[in-house]
Amino acid sequence: MVPEQSIKVKEKYKVTNWSEYNNALKQRGSITIWFSEEAISSWEYQGKRKPGGKIVYSDLAIQTCLIIKQIYHLKLRQTEGFMESLVTLLGLSLPIPDYSSLCRRARELNICLKQFKEGENISIIVDSTGLKVFGEGEWKVRKYGWSKYRTWRKLHIGLDPATHEIIAVKLTENNVDDAEVVPDLLDGISSHIKSFTGDGAYDKNKVRKVLALEDIIEIIPPQHNAVLSKNEGGTSLPRDEAIKKIKEIGRTEWKKQTGYHKRSLVEVGMYRYKTIIGDKISSRRFENEVTEVKIGCLILNRMTRLGMPISRRVA
Repeated sequence: MVPEQSIKVKEKYKVTNWSEYNNALKQRGSITIWFSEEAISSWEYQGKRKPGGKIVYSDLAIQTCLIIKQIYHLKLRQTEGFMESLVTLLGLSLPIPDYSSLCRRARELNICLKQFKEGENISIIVDSTGLKVFGEGEWKVRKYGWSKYRTWRKLHIGLDPATHEIIAVKLTENNVDDAEVVPDLLDGISSHIKSFTGDGAYDKNKVRKVLALEDIIEIIPPQHNAVLSKNEGGTSLPRDEAIKKIKEIGRTEWKKQTGYHKRSLVEVGMYRYKTIIGDKISSRRFENEVTEVKIGCLILNRMTRLGMPISRRVA
């Protein structure tokens, strides 16, 4: 007979805004496309001319084409044909970038994931996942093993738990440590961050020093065999405080009190990226791969703003 205390009941949740969320999911697949007057007037490049080749298209035009490419999972030539058909149906006379221009301009395209308001303070949750570049599929690897030509990239993302939007992204080689990219993830948004949440991979001195310099609250669990540091200054470090608290109340209770369990939201964000955008990168140059994943995160953010489910635990 199983003791009553050892039986764990799985918690159930119910979506309370199903009607609104259902409409948001439908809008994600809507193909209603139009060009605003602002987009039409800004379609061609209007900046300062430089010696050399003539720049015809603005960054807005290039970014729009690349967004269409990833939403409908098109190749560059197919994207060019799709956009030409689109402006023809709309009765517009806009020039469309050819596939070589899209490929070339994507290398240096500046993608802004989110505009921060003055005085806005947010929390950030970080984690990483792998994206395949080229090589065999999982079935071939399991049956015959993997070859030396199989490679992948590491996608590091920072997510805002309040809005579920991706506010920081970094693409690296697959051998880069998670802790190494923290300064790059925080670059440009550090003045808005009030707390940083990450798993044990970010329990490194170089990460905690960066967070201390920016006066960011650390929600990083110390390793199970962690010991107190030899701090000559006499002040208690956040990691030491976490070690003492875990010894006092236990690791599970510490995670509840600090809100560490919200870290699961970034794992959901990575799952959404692989489900909607895909788990494979189509570009072959690393600069283009960086732009591709940023465009993918931008698309996810726009879908998120359409509507997200609101759930509550069922007793």
